[in-house]
Amino acid sequence: MDEYRILAPCGMLGYGFPKASFQKGMDQRPDAIVVDAGSTDAGPHKLGAGTAIVSKQACKKDLELMITAGAAAGIPVIIGSAGGSGARIHVEWTQSIVMEIVKEHQLSDLNIAVIWADIPHEVVKASLAAGKCEPLNLTVKPLTEERLEATSRIVAQMGHEPIVEALEAGADIIICGRAYDPSPFAAAAIHNGFDMALAYHLGKILECAALCADPGTTKDCMLGILKKDSFIVKPLNDKRKCTTISVAAHTFYEKDHPYLLHGPGSILDLEQCEFKELGDGSVEVSGSRIHETPVYKIKLEGAMKTAYRTIVVAGVRDPLLISKIEEVEELVKQQVHEYYDDISVNAYQINFINYGLNGVMGQLEPTPTPGHELGIVIEAVADTQELADTICSSVRSTFLHYGYEGRKSTAGNLAFPFAPSDISFGAVYEFSVYHLMEVRDALEMFNCEFIQGGSK
Repeated sequence: MDEYRILAPCGMLGYGFPKASFQKGMDQRPDAIVVDAGSTDAGPHKLGAGTAIVSKQACKKDLELMITAGAAAGIPVIIGSAGGSGARIHVEWTQSIVMEIVKEHQLSDLNIAVIWADIPHEVVKASLAAGKCEPLNLTVKPLTEERLEATSRIVAQMGHEPIVEALEAGADIIICGRAYDPSPFAAAAIHNGFDMALAYHLGKILECAALCADPGTTKDCMLGILKKDSFIVKPLNDKRKCTTISVAAHTFYEKDHPYLLHGPGSILDLEQCEFKELGDGSVEVSGSRIHETPVYKIKLEGAMKTAYRTIVVAGVRDPLLISKIEEVEELVKQQVHEYYDDISVNAYQINFINYGLNGVMGQLEPTPTPGHELGIVIEAVADTQELADTICSSVRSTFLHYGYEGRKSTAGNLAFPFAPSDISFGAVYEFSVYHLMEVRDALEMFNCEFIQGGSK
């Protein structure tokens, strides 16, 4: 095989993509359809709460096109980090959608593989005790026995090896638990004998689909063409093109080093990469290298419930109030503390986010110039939902009628776009496990289960 073609429909399963782009990609006769479905961009909530990033309807809409096209062409369909976070609950959710599609389109002869990525708590505990589990960075809190016990679920990012194993066993559809984002793409190519470094670099780009194009988006298709010594990325929509700058810039995406990218058991080295425009809107990349690490480590992700949240969204238009907004907010906070002096201040937090004045960057904002109006999010975080509701209600009513110096009107200070104004958000989660764990080999923690003929 001189070339291996991978069709990436979109940057996140459920984000959607133009049917015309997808069909154009299928006309290029791809060897696999691969899509990433996961991310930690939105924080730990989806993992902790066991909910998906996208709706079932959105996920099924994308998968239906992919699975039926893959079956017709006789090529594998691979889903990475199913359901968003890749834990058992997310994988089973995705699996149920896949089975619906299989049944509705009478595709029961397809071999479906599920690769689980859940890590038992006792395995992490033993690894910690043996000194084989370490925090990923200095911001991670110590993983005490209490925090580990409070963690609702733990997953690990798989490399390409478990996915290659499933392909070797004849899988037509692979539903992966949590996976290192480029791994499903790399696995398809490595299984067919292509260079590991090029496969991972291409996977790094294709996981976001057309985001490396100009104009970039995660909601359009991209074709990756692996060759012996290079690969090509090719948009499938005439509105987009790849340039050396757009592809090279995306190579720096989500990395803490300009040309080193750490993954399970390996480090991708892009220092000597070359990018060449081919004149048809596609770019050819060469020079990717990869180094195996002395010890194989996998990244662990686990989330624990820490509190409950209630929020209020409001607007302020009074220029006098805007000029002293942070001062007034602090006075409002003090008044609430004084009113609830029977409740420990350690049991709750009151936060204000002022959009139009440092709402996005906070203290890092280089140009803190307020606009003519502010959007304010009032947040109360507390040990229970009832307490969060109580504190938020009190902050909202205090702020609404607070008589700041120079105030002329006795009407409300805040404009509410929604009724009811107070929104009970629910549980708040944080990453309790964000660690690297040593393993014997790449397959040790990832069990593959096959579903033959559409049933267990």
